[in-house]
Amino acid sequence: MIVTRFAPSPNGMLHLGHAFSAIVAHDLARQGGGRFLLRIEDIDGARSRPELADAFRRDLEWLGLEWDEVPAQSTRLASYEAAAQRLLEMGLLYRCSCTRKEIAALAPRTGPEGLIYPGTCKGRNLDPAKPAALRLDVEKALAQVGEIVWEDATYGAVIADPRPFGDVVLGRKDEPASYHLAATLDDAADGVTLVTRGADLFMATHIHRVLQALLGLPVPRWHHHGLLLDENGEKLAKRKGSPSLADRRAAGEDGLLLAEQLRLHRFPAGISLAKP
Repeated sequence: MIVTRFAPSPNGMLHLGHAFSAIVAHDLARQGGGRFLLRIEDIDGARSRPELADAFRRDLEWLGLEWDEVPAQSTRLASYEAAAQRLLEMGLLYRCSCTRKEIAALAPRTGPEGLIYPGTCKGRNLDPAKPAALRLDVEKALAQVGEIVWEDATYGAVIADPRPFGDVVLGRKDEPASYHLAATLDDAADGVTLVTRGADLFMATHIHRVLQALLGLPVPRWHHHGLLLDENGEKLAKRKGSPSLADRRAAGEDGLLLAEQLRLHRFPAGISLAKP
């Protein structure tokens, strides 16, 4: 049975890009006689606003989508801590006290998530009483798992290679887990068999596939869909104030009609779809 999910973070209202992503996940599940899940990813500290989760539900209902809701990330902290502890015991994580400013001052290379950490804290004995991030030693991890692949609906079999990210953070100084660790564990716990998300997260899948191998998690398939772009050719984003679904609802738009237009790739003026 196909199980997909839509996993928004309550740090801003949903926009058309989110609607398109939710519809893709919903329809793929329904076409396969499966389940479409809603998971609220609410561990982004002070940026997470619990009241937005209700707005998300109203948005999805307005679009005519039906879903099964699974526990939010804030209820799963123990699983993240247990996984991090396991990776620590395997010798694959190390503590890092560097700030972003300090990393930038080292003039490191740039990767998919910005600056690539140069491994400054690797091998250091940091004070365990002081806050520190937990970084994955990528080379050690790859040496342990060997060559592994993941299957994408568009690109077929892809060899997992997270090296372009450097030693990524799995446990943040100020939060219980990074997106990479939390989403990977949650998808396994929820029985997700087809991970649908925007093409901007294609590279992140390299990391997630390695984590699955290290932690003995089930391996889903992936479907990275195209992104909706604004009139400047840039991805729609909360931080740029892209018009929200809630505003469209309040203005009296027909959500069912909008959903059908998105399915047919008939986008509002100024919106286009970038292929994956």
